[in-house]
Order: sequence, then C-alpha cells, then structure tokens
Amino acid sequence: MKAVIFAGGKIENYDKIKKYLEGSSLIICADSGIEHAFNMGIIPDLLVGDMDSISPAALEKAKKLGIEMQNVPSEKDFTDTQLALDTALARGAREAVLLGGLGDRPDHGLANIFLMVSFKKRGLEFKLAGENWEMFLIDEETEIRGKEGDILSLIPISPEVKGVETEGLYYPLKGETLFMGPARGISNVFLGNTAKVLVKQGLLLAVKWSHE
Repeated sequence: MKAVIFAGGKIENYDKIKKYLEGSSLIICADSGIEHAFNMGIIPDLLVGDMDSISPAALEKAKKLGIEMQNVPSEKDFTDTQLALDTALARGAREAVLLGGLGDRPDHGLANIFLMVSFKKRGLEFKLAGENWEMFLIDEETEIRGKEGDILSLIPISPEVKGVETEGLYYPLKGETLFMGPARGISNVFLGNTAKVLVKQGLLLAVKWSHE
C-alpha cells in the first residue's frame, strides 16, 4: 500500500506534485501540512501532530470535515513527520512519498532525509519529493526513470559504498567505491529516459533533479 504524507515545508507549484498522489491509498498530513492538502482540494484521511503550526482556520476546517485527528503533546521525542510515517507503517503502508519535507528548517530537512534510513530498516520505503526533484535510497540494482538532461546525484549515506556501477549516465561508474564526504557522485546527467545504478554494499542517497 502506498501512502502520501504532507509536511509543512514549502511547495510552490501544486500541479507538479500531483503525480505523486497516483496510486495512493492513504493520505496523512503532519500538522500544517494539511494546508497543502486543502490548497490542492484534497481531504486527507488523517491529521497528526501537536498542532503548533497549523492555522486556526485550517484546524477548524479539518474539524468541520470530520477528518480523523491524532493529537500529541508538543513536548515529545519525535517530529510530527515521524509520527505520520509511524502511522502510515502501522496502517499497512510499504511505500510512501513525503511532500513538503524540506523548507526553512534545515534541521527538520536533514532529520527527514535520515528518516528514510530508519524506516527502510522497518519495511517502509519512502522518498522525499518536490516540484522538480526527488530523493530516495539505493542499496541494490535500481532502474531510475527520467529524461535526457536530468541530473542524478549519488551521495553515500553510509561510510563507504562499494561496487557502484551505473548505466545511462554521462559519467559512468564501474565498480567504484564512493566514500561519505567527498562529492564524487554529484551532478551526473541522464543520457536518455532511464538510468541504472548497482550497489554491492552500502547505502546511497539518490537525488534526481529535472530542468522542467
């Protein structure tokens, strides 16, 4: 089952993220993320969080619509986004997309990136996505769809990533080891509509960016 989670980070062009809603069975909003859903004309299945950033108007609208709410104290050991992901996993999701996961709080943005690692270990594969980009993890052979000229960066998120091979990218990697820290895998370029990345050991953060 696929879940879509709205967080409260910046989204400027809603038309460009509509594609991520396709095939979803569960829509969860983390606190002020519900305002993105309302701006898109979407009534989510669930609103979670401590409700410290949602506007009074959006909260009142959620109540009038009868949207299920899971309210938690503001003093807690997890973020509202993590709570939304925990809930998605508990309700059977095995795939998720997080929209609005990056914004003006770099600490929250980094936490959301690293949440991909912990939830992958728990059986939930999820990506962060925006208007022109998406982030996801690679630890095996993976085919990535894109367009000629799209940018793909491969960033080690474990101390070293061994046996990295690529196909369909301008700068090929042939069984190389990438180390956390150096920017060796930044800004590769799609030669066509697909690329392949193979990892034998370790974990890569892939960031795909489109010019459109």
